[in-house]
Amino acid sequence: MYEYELMDLDLIKRIGVGAAYKGAEVIRTCFGKISQINKKGAIDLVTEADVGSEGEIIRAIRDRFPDHSILAEESGLNQGSSDGQWIIDPLDGTTNFAHRVPIFAVSIAFSLKGTIVVGIVLNPMTGELFTATAGQGATLNDKPIAVSNTAPLSESLLVTGFPYDFQENLRPLLDRFSACLCAAQGVRRLGSAALDLCFVACGRLEGYWEQNLHPWDTAAGMLIVKEAGGVVTDFGNTPFGIDQKEILATNGKIHKELLGILELRKNP
Repeated sequence: MYEYELMDLDLIKRIGVGAAYKGAEVIRTCFGKISQINKKGAIDLVTEADVGSEGEIIRAIRDRFPDHSILAEESGLNQGSSDGQWIIDPLDGTTNFAHRVPIFAVSIAFSLKGTIVVGIVLNPMTGELFTATAGQGATLNDKPIAVSNTAPLSESLLVTGFPYDFQENLRPLLDRFSACLCAAQGVRRLGSAALDLCFVACGRLEGYWEQNLHPWDTAAGMLIVKEAGGVVTDFGNTPFGIDQKEILATNGKIHKELLGILELRKNP
């Protein structure tokens, strides 16, 4: 029996979804009305919506699970006494949000002894709610979803993102982008890793790659892709863990082809 079978994951999911909606309400209220935008880096933004959303999410979780650990983008790690840990991105796609582009999400994952077992991604503006529970599949607004059957790579639509420190390794990034652009039907850059992963999971896109992300960027979306029948690895085909710096998520049909492109163009 898996460890997570001993825990009520339905309850975990319900509390997580409720918390996501509380965070989303803060974001919707602030959308188009932000008075101050701060910088954590040259192009890494944080707004009052990020902070407010995170506060609402953490309060909702703490009310029900005061002993759980929480790893959140803005407040960092708050260690608890339980084996459970919540991994929270209160606003994935802050740059889009700050520019009033409605492509961003609340991302919440729950891990048990280091294994992600629940994933929740909510777009506050469209109302699309992606969820997954380990061993139980993935859903979009409570309806089952699955990755596409599209193959080969030449008929596939891909998505990617660029790390905040892209200027430090610009050449390999551009080499990979160029090679994928030439090999695929098209490449998109949407600005939210969580939604990129979910769009692979529901079959809108066939593949996603990026590097230098944080655990809160990928934890929920990774599980949603896997539970939808997709494959998630690093660029060397090692099974992906949220502490890894490279992620490749596909429908499985094009995984080998994309690996061949990305592996050859890794940083020296």
